[in-house]
Amino acid sequence: MAQSISTAPPADSPNDNARRTALKRMKRLAAGLLVLMAVIFAVSFALAGRYPWLDYVRAAAEGGMVGAIADWFAVTALFRYPLGLRIPHTNIIANRKDEIGASLGEFVETNFLSESVIRGKLESIDVSHRVGVWLRNPRNAEKLTDELAVVGQGLLNLLGDDAIKNLIESVAREHLVKPEWGPSVGRVGDRLVTSGQQHAAVDLLLDRADGWLRAHPEAFGRVVSQRLPIWLPGFVDKLVDDKAYREVLAFVASARGDRQHPVRRALDEYLGEVMHDLQYEPVMIARVEKLKAEVLDNARLREIAGDTWEAIKVSLTDALDDPTSALRTGIRSTLNDVGGRLIADAALDSRINRWIADTASYLVANYRHEIAGVITETVERWPAEETATKIELQVGRDLQFIRINGTVVGALAGLTIFTLAHAVAALI
Repeated sequence: MAQSISTAPPADSPNDNARRTALKRMKRLAAGLLVLMAVIFAVSFALAGRYPWLDYVRAAAEGGMVGAIADWFAVTALFRYPLGLRIPHTNIIANRKDEIGASLGEFVETNFLSESVIRGKLESIDVSHRVGVWLRNPRNAEKLTDELAVVGQGLLNLLGDDAIKNLIESVAREHLVKPEWGPSVGRVGDRLVTSGQQHAAVDLLLDRADGWLRAHPEAFGRVVSQRLPIWLPGFVDKLVDDKAYREVLAFVASARGDRQHPVRRALDEYLGEVMHDLQYEPVMIARVEKLKAEVLDNARLREIAGDTWEAIKVSLTDALDDPTSALRTGIRSTLNDVGGRLIADAALDSRINRWIADTASYLVANYRHEIAGVITETVERWPAEETATKIELQVGRDLQFIRINGTVVGALAGLTIFTLAHAVAALI
């Protein structure tokens, strides 16, 4: 079933009320001049027998009436039927609305949506520099940041939570779950082990172990003595605890101070073997995949995707709501810096201006007919009578001067013709 086309009337502008008042005033003035000419004509016609000079006044008034009526007809015929009579070639705007809209669209397309016009205008105003100056003003950067925050909040509200969670889950499944973890982890780990990056972690562990042992000697002693036979005398337990404690401290200290310590070398060799197995050993790869499947089953992955989106959404919402947040502060700072670069960097300014001009030229060259078509289609959707009324409101006040001028010129023409006619008659 075809959709009905909207025929909404043209909207009023903020100044239309003032235009409407001015149009009514000018119509009353023009009509008043016509009535004045009619009164003068009637009086002069009635008294011309007693005062012959009134013939000149009558002729001027008669010409003024003819000019006023003729111009009233001409102006009225543009917007409606004069006196409601359907005279041919009247109510022109309403009857030819669609043709006028098409002509207006063609005029705009030909004279304004020209590639040379658009490019020339953009190149002359230096858009990039103006944007840079505008952004460099802290108030403008603040205002634009506020607007971007509103847009961001709107997008967050617009996005469907379920759709985003599904997207995160599908991306995670494709790029996180689907690939084998073993080879990737093995390759990364192998590079870390080869470059000695594990040494920092070993140093940290040894430092923590040394610190714990020194801070908790009694705890270590209990761990050792609890494993001795219960029939040994207590002083033996004490000696064993002290001996074991000193040996362990010495062992840890030795490992901390010697980069070539056997424990360190053994650990390096073990890590190297593990990384090799992760890359090439099917059993190890299968074990990692089994662990991955247990950790990231469907329900767990869905839960992670939901938690991830909720955390991101809450964080972004809070950051966009708070004018002092790091996000909005960063946006303001970035906008201000961009403005400074656009002002200071002539090469960047030139590239951006050229890009803007090229983009606008491309759009105009390829879509100017569609852009101008908006004018034609909009005018076509307007109701005919309301369109005529709207256009009259925009230009009608000036057109009333035609009626006023017609009255004055008609009076002068009538007087001139009457005078010349009498002069010629007197000469003959």
